[in-house]
Amino acid sequence: MAARTVHKSAIPIQNPNAIKPTETNGIASDTEGSPSVKSQVPSDASPTTASAIANHPSSTVPPVAEVARPSAPKPPGNTWQSLDMGGVGIKNIPNTSGLFAFTFLTNLYLNHNALHSVPAEISKLRQLELLDLSGNSLSSLPPELGMLTSLKELYVFDNQLTQLPPQLGTLHQLLTLGVEGNPLDASLKLIIQKDGTPALISYLRDSCPIPSPPPDRVWKHFVGQAEREAMTSDPTTETITALCYNILCERYASEKLYGYTPSWALQWEYRKELILTEIVNRNTDLVCLQEVDNAQYEEYFTKALAEHDYEGVYWPKSRYKMMSESDRRLVDGCAIFYKASKYTLVEKHLVEFSAVAMQRSDFKKTDDMFNRVLGKDHIAVVALLENKDTGTRLIVANAHLTWDPHFRDVKLVQTALLAEEVEKMAHNFARYPPRLPPTPSPAAASIAGSTAGDNNGSSRPPPLYSDGYKIPTIICGDFNSMPDSGVYEFLSSGSIPPDHEDFMSHVYGKYTSEGLRHRLGLKSAYAGVGELPMTNFTPSFRGVLDYIWYSTANLSVNSVLGEVDPGYIDKVVGFPNAHFPSDHLAIVSEFRVRPPREPQPARPPPVFPESSRTHT
Repeated sequence: MAARTVHKSAIPIQNPNAIKPTETNGIASDTEGSPSVKSQVPSDASPTTASAIANHPSSTVPPVAEVARPSAPKPPGNTWQSLDMGGVGIKNIPNTSGLFAFTFLTNLYLNHNALHSVPAEISKLRQLELLDLSGNSLSSLPPELGMLTSLKELYVFDNQLTQLPPQLGTLHQLLTLGVEGNPLDASLKLIIQKDGTPALISYLRDSCPIPSPPPDRVWKHFVGQAEREAMTSDPTTETITALCYNILCERYASEKLYGYTPSWALQWEYRKELILTEIVNRNTDLVCLQEVDNAQYEEYFTKALAEHDYEGVYWPKSRYKMMSESDRRLVDGCAIFYKASKYTLVEKHLVEFSAVAMQRSDFKKTDDMFNRVLGKDHIAVVALLENKDTGTRLIVANAHLTWDPHFRDVKLVQTALLAEEVEKMAHNFARYPPRLPPTPSPAAASIAGSTAGDNNGSSRPPPLYSDGYKIPTIICGDFNSMPDSGVYEFLSSGSIPPDHEDFMSHVYGKYTSEGLRHRLGLKSAYAGVGELPMTNFTPSFRGVLDYIWYSTANLSVNSVLGEVDPGYIDKVVGFPNAHFPSDHLAIVSEFRVRPPREPQPARPPPVFPESSRTHT
């Protein structure tokens, strides 16, 4: 248990922009502080936190350099991040206080006042790493404190607390919780005395009541109600529904990475049922999953989804080739499932980005390719499908790109390689002869009015494709790239210049001498109504990383599945949780097929009078 701070007399609020005392190794040389507080500085505390503790409560910490937190949002460039309001007799903080506009604060001292409550709006200060509420008259803490997931130190010494809200269990970075001097429940006090702060936080996290689930996500329609009804009643309208979902494989779902998630909600046995329920309830024609490991695919998804008319295509990441049989089962990869009653699998392909890059002659002498691209074993899986009723062909790709933001260039290269490979496959697919209608059986042939078209399941003949760009194409995946990225720009616009900033001045043959181009004519399914606020949600990141791209020449969007209720999102720190089994959201879209234009019939040869013909 943390030692109690030394009582101090009332300290007036200091000028936060006061000139900073001389620092040595990040600690201010003015050391007139509480010795007991100094001794509580964690060994891995940032200079900001260490300096704050060393000077508290004798002065407000002067400007200090913010230590980089790679996964956390960067605070605005203010000259101060600490505020000391300790010992000035504050009796009440209204929920409209301007204090809650200081969202850049990393240290806040409200100790030794006369507070009886803390407003829920304290949760707006998401950058806080240290909060001192000691020496007040608090009988309870707001559950919203659990939203301050950057907190490393929380001091509530000498209050009237008998319980701690279980929502504090999401404070997964908390190193020190000071509770001495409170009539705290004996069981809670025993946990922290015996096993320390992390054990208490884990207890609170796992015993926290499950909050109410969010309302169902609402569909966003691109066409009006009347047109939707007309398409439903029109037997010639062909639709395709697709779901894209990074399911967070079992190996990555660790308490170290997701310490804010209840341990029971991280267990694969719990999460897999929620994932399957999401897939089955959406009932889409296509399901593209990322982070599916070998064991999950073979032992769970293949069997479970077969009961719902799905067949699948799967490859793990390239590293599985160098592993033992037992370790291979834990390697994750990409899976495409399709409705077996609707589609025939014509071909399946694996795109290993590193292997494809090695085959390019302009890459072979590029150091950046060896040092940056070859070290990544990410893949894409491609399925060439054909509609059993209409003969419509469909190209479905499912990709998972590297996650590291320091490798934006590699993401661009991987995306360019994927586009090139899909174009090659599309052109080859277009050369295949159209499917022959099934030969009618004698019984079927005897049925009055039976035609080849009827037996083919469609009133129109199978479409003909003059080139690969005429074939409907859907590319799903976790692209680990925001809408302002080079990856998004390239896929949506079809080109980027060779000096694009996301190449980061690295050299990749023709890519960085001529630029990137593709002719797939792609667009994000959500672009028409605006990308979702986020598809990936953790305490340190909230943004769009997942997309469903489609070929605009032959597909149109009917609808997309909307966002999670904002009111629910505002009350949770991140995914996964009891309701969402992955840190990613499933995204879903419905398309309608625009058949290729019927080729114009050849003009009959001109007929000339017999006397005008040329004889040879």
